[in-house]
Amino acid sequence: MGRINDFFIRHVWAPIVLGVVVASVVTWVLFGGNPVANVVRTCLYSAAGLGFMLARRRNEKRAAGGSMDRLVRVEQRLRAGETPSDPEDRRIMREIVERRLHQTRNRVPALVFLALLFAGVTVLTGFTASPWRTVGLAVFGVVFLGWMIWNSNRQTHRLRTMRDALQGGDPAPTAARPADGPPIHPAA
Repeated sequence: MGRINDFFIRHVWAPIVLGVVVASVVTWVLFGGNPVANVVRTCLYSAAGLGFMLARRRNEKRAAGGSMDRLVRVEQRLRAGETPSDPEDRRIMREIVERRLHQTRNRVPALVFLALLFAGVTVLTGFTASPWRTVGLAVFGVVFLGWMIWNSNRQTHRLRTMRDALQGGDPAPTAARPADGPPIHPAA
């Protein structure tokens, strides 16, 4: 899984292409119609997402010192929960973590809005489409929203844990466990 994540970090076009393909297939399965028209429509909708991702990646690359390799290393350390010991790497990690926490400050209202949007679209689809399409859209919405909430919570926890570790004085905080007691955290 790490190689796939590294590939997606290095090549910003790959998640966009994968997203267009998946969105086109889901749209075609749920709503039918001409598959070519679905792909074209999905590509047009994805253009804004591509611009947003490119701008964000450019800013993160700049924060990582302009090197894609360094950004990949920061991502790997963040996923593994490893606090860098080098002061420059700590500064870069701190900047990226703070930037991402700032970008996700409105995640709860966004998830609530997304849930309401999915519910509304499902209800309206129930009025205008077949029951199978309505059930398919409802199942897709529940699964997608469940995954979004789980992933959002996991990423936010990971970022907050790294921020706390970077604010501490110890460059590599680890939990030491005495032979007969609970873990003792340094800087606690």
